[in-house]
Amino acid sequence: MSDLVLTEDDEGVRIITLNRPDRLNALTTELMAALADAVADAARDVSVGCVVVTGAGRGFCAGGDIKDGGSVVVAPNSQVGSRVEQRFTGLRGNMETSRLLHEMPKPTIAMVNGPVAGAGVGIAGACDLRFAGRSATFITAFDKIGASGDFGSSWFLSKIVGTAVARELFLLGEKLSAEDAFAKGIYTRLLDDDTLRAETLKAAHRLADGPRMAYRYMKQNLNNAEDWSFEAQFDTEALNMGLSTQASAVIRREQQ
Repeated sequence: MSDLVLTEDDEGVRIITLNRPDRLNALTTELMAALADAVADAARDVSVGCVVVTGAGRGFCAGGDIKDGGSVVVAPNSQVGSRVEQRFTGLRGNMETSRLLHEMPKPTIAMVNGPVAGAGVGIAGACDLRFAGRSATFITAFDKIGASGDFGSSWFLSKIVGTAVARELFLLGEKLSAEDAFAKGIYTRLLDDDTLRAETLKAAHRLADGPRMAYRYMKQNLNNAEDWSFEAQFDTEALNMGLSTQASAVIRREQQ
């Protein structure tokens, strides 16, 4: 695996660290691909009960590295399509990071240890929880480069803070302090920088050591509730209640 993404296992918790501290962990083509692979591996690894995503150094993720160009493309041809098609294919594949963080059947936490911008907004937003240090800042920043947004940032922010605030954040593009982002509901918890890692891992271990099958169905319920009809949600809650309690009962019997 690329040294641009580091992984660490800590008693059921998988810690995934973006590792370009000199560039505030801005995303290059190689880093995006390595991150997608690391998240996919965490999603399918049954030994992992909770996933924590963070950045090395003093930043979480500054978005895409514009010096990298966003993605590698070659001249258009009938086999790989136009430049636009190639860029779409490459970016959409790397955006699986956000989809998996949101949909994997286990809790995910963004440990926001510094500035978050651009695509980093989507990565943090894709996680179930966002624990931020007081040095963290928040800015969508897409307007600064004449871009519309990626990595699910518009979808997640609309769900987290509502469409009115999401539009404010995207269209005005103002930089928020950690306190302001917490007040808007972007961050789940606001912590002192020197306790951020310990408190995040404390919560992660609680989740990893908890009823994993219950969390699986709980997360499915919460994801469904974002878009499903009232009646369909009731039906699925009833089904998942039976599935989760049965699974938990089996686990308790095995542990006796």
